[in-house]
Amino acid sequence: MDRRDFAKQTLGSLLTFSFLQTILESTALAESVRPIAAKWLAEINQMSLDLKGQKLKQLDWQSHVEALFQQVDLAEFLTYVDFAKLTKEIRFREQGESSFKASFPLVEGLPTELVFGHQMFALGKGRSVVPHGHENMATAFLVLQGEFAGKHYDRLEDDKKFMIIKPTIDRKFLPGEYSTVSDHRDNVHWFKATAGPGFIFNIHVLNVDPTIKKSGRVYVDPEGEKLSGGRIKADKLRPVDAFKKFG
Repeated sequence: MDRRDFAKQTLGSLLTFSFLQTILESTALAESVRPIAAKWLAEINQMSLDLKGQKLKQLDWQSHVEALFQQVDLAEFLTYVDFAKLTKEIRFREQGESSFKASFPLVEGLPTELVFGHQMFALGKGRSVVPHGHENMATAFLVLQGEFAGKHYDRLEDDKKFMIIKPTIDRKFLPGEYSTVSDHRDNVHWFKATAGPGFIFNIHVLNVDPTIKKSGRVYVDPEGEKLSGGRIKADKLRPVDAFKKFG
């Protein structure tokens, strides 16, 4: 496949190019595709700026990201990636996920300071991205390898010690499948590797609302008391307890 065909087949797939750029330092792809990656990374960055600048609503951000993921032909894309080389040094954790990323090389057209964060999660079979909600964040997951049991919940109410949540998604996730999270939809999620090793690509925008000081994870127990209407009273957990129970 030449550069023209490569660009055509992946046109509009911003998050694919973000993943592409992440693995460039492993020399998995040819030098000729770096300018293409830089162009689309710049557009992801602008989308993230719009989100943080309140020009783009969180639900709209989720819709845009999901539309982009639908254009990803992951199986074909991974034929260009030396995935074994990229992940050969990974040490899997006994509880939870290992995370890693590469530094972005200097490429013409690529912003030097990116608004969005990016990382990959590596999990052995039976390990989990443990159940947690998000504070002032928008994030997206793309399964790269393995199989996962994925669950999402809407976050309905909060107390100092618990959340009231309601299941929204409960299904198997295979390579190329994805999900998104914001403060307004599917805020709590939990992914367990049922066949491994499993790898997930993640992109995230922190501090979406600059008037809110905190941003990050809130660990919960979705196996809590069952309430009416399918709701669950999920205790908030310390990270160590969340990883001990669900990792």
